[in-house]
Amino acid sequence: MNLNDSTVLVTGAGRGIGRAFVDELLSRGAKKVYATARDASSVLSDPRVVPIALDITDAEAVARAAATAEDVDVLINNAGLSTLSPLVTGAHDGIREEMDINYFGTLAMVRAFAPVLAGNGGGSILNVSSVMSWLGMEHSGGYGASKAAVWAMTNSLRIELSGQNTQVTGLHMASTDTDMMSSFDIPKNSPHAVVTAALDGLEAGELEILADDDTRAVKATLSNDPAEFYSQAVRHTQPQAERGKQSHLA
Repeated sequence: MNLNDSTVLVTGAGRGIGRAFVDELLSRGAKKVYATARDASSVLSDPRVVPIALDITDAEAVARAAATAEDVDVLINNAGLSTLSPLVTGAHDGIREEMDINYFGTLAMVRAFAPVLAGNGGGSILNVSSVMSWLGMEHSGGYGASKAAVWAMTNSLRIELSGQNTQVTGLHMASTDTDMMSSFDIPKNSPHAVVTAALDGLEAGELEILADDDTRAVKATLSNDPAEFYSQAVRHTQPQAERGKQSHLA
C-alpha cells in the first residue's frame, strides 16, 4: 500500500496518536486526510485536511461520514477510550463504554467504509489495538477485554474482506505518551515512533504491526503455559494510576 497520493480517514485525530497519524500521512504525500474527532476544531489545519465531527458510536454520524468521504482508500481506526476500570470492581457503565467505543464503534466504521473501499479498489484498514489485547492488568480489565475483541475482529475482517482486495492490519503498542497514559509514571513510546512503525508496516503490506520491544516480548510469550506467561508479563508494568477516564477520541 503506497500512501503517496492516497486519501485517508483517521478517527480520533484531534490529539495524541491520531494527530501524529495526520502529520505523518501528510509528510508521506497523502492527497487528502479526513481527520475526525468529536470536536472537529481540534484537528490539524492544513489545505489537505478535511475535518469531520464524528462520534463513532453514533450510527447516523458514521453513515454521514461514509457518504462524505466516498473517495477514501485507507481507513485508520484510532479512536478509543480507557476508563481504567477493573472487571470485578470497576464501574459497569465504564466497562460497557469501552466496549461500545473500542469494539462496536470500530466495527461500525468498518461496516460503513468497507463498501467505500471496495468501490475504490480495495485499499486498506488499520485497526489500532494494544499490547493489552494479550496482557491482563488489575487496573484496566475492561480496556484489555475491548482490545482483545478488536484483535479478534481484525483477524476475522482480514478473511471477510479479502475478496474485495482490502488489506486489514492490526497495530499493537505498549505504553505511549498520550493523554490516555498521562497518569502513569512509566517509560512511554513517542506517538511519532508508533505512527512511523505503523505506516511503514502498512506500506510494506504487514498484517500485524508490533510497535515496540515490550509488545514484541509479550506477543512472544503467548504460546507459553499461562503460569509462565504471567510470571514474565506482570513485570512489564503494574503501575499505580490516578483513576480517571482517558481517551483519544479527539
